[in-house]
Amino acid sequence: MEMLNFSKKQSGDIESVLNRKPESRMHEIWSRMMRDKSSMISFGFICILLFIAVFANLLVDENLVTAQSVVDRIQGPSLAHWFGTDLYGRDIFARIVYGSRVSLSIGVITVIISTIVGGLLGAVAAYFGGKLDDIIMRITDVFLAIPEQLLAMCVVAAMGATPASVIGALSIAVIPNRTRLVRSTVLGIVDTQYVEAARAGGAGDIRIIIKEILPNALGPIIVVSTQGVASIMLTASSLSYLGVGIQPPTPEWGAIIFEAREFLRIAPYMCILPGFVIVLTALSFNLMGDGLRDALDPRLKD
Repeated sequence: MEMLNFSKKQSGDIESVLNRKPESRMHEIWSRMMRDKSSMISFGFICILLFIAVFANLLVDENLVTAQSVVDRIQGPSLAHWFGTDLYGRDIFARIVYGSRVSLSIGVITVIISTIVGGLLGAVAAYFGGKLDDIIMRITDVFLAIPEQLLAMCVVAAMGATPASVIGALSIAVIPNRTRLVRSTVLGIVDTQYVEAARAGGAGDIRIIIKEILPNALGPIIVVSTQGVASIMLTASSLSYLGVGIQPPTPEWGAIIFEAREFLRIAPYMCILPGFVIVLTALSFNLMGDGLRDALDPRLKD
C-alpha cells in the first residue's frame, strides 16, 4: 500500500514537472538582474533621465534655456534657479534638462549605428574568413591605431561641429571596436551544430548570419553597447569642452562646462553640477552594463 502511494506521489511530481511552463529567457535575465541592487538603481536613474529628456518641454520652460538676463548673471543655486545661472544669466538647471536630449541622443544613436555596422562587418569577416576577413581586419587595425578621441576630432574638424557630424565622427571611431568584438564572438559560433544544421537545410549565408549567428552573439554585444553609451557621452562632452564638439549656445553637457571653465574659481557650481550629472549618468550606464553582463552569463546561473 505504501509502495502504491509512493508511486502515485512520484508520478504526480513528474507530471507537475512536465506541465510546468519553462521560464522565458527575458524573464530569467530580468529576475537575475533584479538581484543586483546597484544595477537596478542605475536602471531606475536611466529611466528617469530618459523620461526627463523626452518630456523636457513639459518639465521646464524652454525660454529659460536661452533667456539672458544681465541682472541674474552668475548667481549661485537658489529656489529660483536650482543649479544657479551662467555668465549670461541663463538657468543652468534648464540647460542641463534640455541638454540631456542632446547628450543622450548622441550616445544612443552612435551606439546603434556603430553596433549595426560593426556587427555586420565582424559577422561577415568571421563567417566567410579568408581574404575578406583579412581585408576587413586590416582596415580595422588601421583605425584602431588612431585614438578614438583624436579620430573623432579630425572627422568633426573636416565635417563641421554639428550634432550630425559629431554622431558620424564618434560612429566611425567606435565601429572598429565593435567589429573586432563581434568577430571574436562569432568565431566561436560559426562551427556550432545549429549553424551546420541551417547550412544542411539549404539556408543562405546572409540568412544564417542574420537569423542564426547574430542573435546568439547578442549577449556581449548588448553589454558592450550599454557601457559604450557612457564612454561615447564622455567623449562627446570632452570634444565640446575642447571646443571641437557641439558649439554653444546648444545646451549640451560638455558645452555647458566649456562655457563655465573660466569661472571655476569664482563660481565652481557652474562646472561641478553639470560635471556631476555627466559622471552620474556614465556611472549608471556602466553599472547597468555590469548587471546585464552577470545576468547574461550562464556560468553565474543559480
